[in-house]
Amino acid sequence: MGLQTKDYDAVRATILKEGVIMQRKASEDTLIAHIQAVKALHEADLLKKANVVGVGIGLRMRHGRPVGGPALIVNVTRKIPLEQLHPEDRIPEMLDGVRIWVEAIGEVKAQQSERE
Repeated sequence: MGLQTKDYDAVRATILKEGVIMQRKASEDTLIAHIQAVKALHEADLLKKANVVGVGIGLRMRHGRPVGGPALIVNVTRKIPLEQLHPEDRIPEMLDGVRIWVEAIGEVKAQQSERE
């Protein structure tokens, strides 16, 4: 009593679907590893730029929804028109093939602990 054709097709479809999901997951893992390496390589230089207060990895959000894939997020206190920045303080659109999003987050201040 072997598999019926429809059972075989269902099993094959499941295997293909799982294979695609696993392949996509491996591809995403590779992409995140690359972004992490680029962040490690360039974070110190990015933090030296005027107005930059943080560097992270994430998705750009617009109206509460992700836009595009994972990228480096460079946090600045406020956005300044490009022509008003010194060339060395300009943040590139990409570094080593990784997209960079600049997000204005305001002044960063340490919060006082409730225990203090």
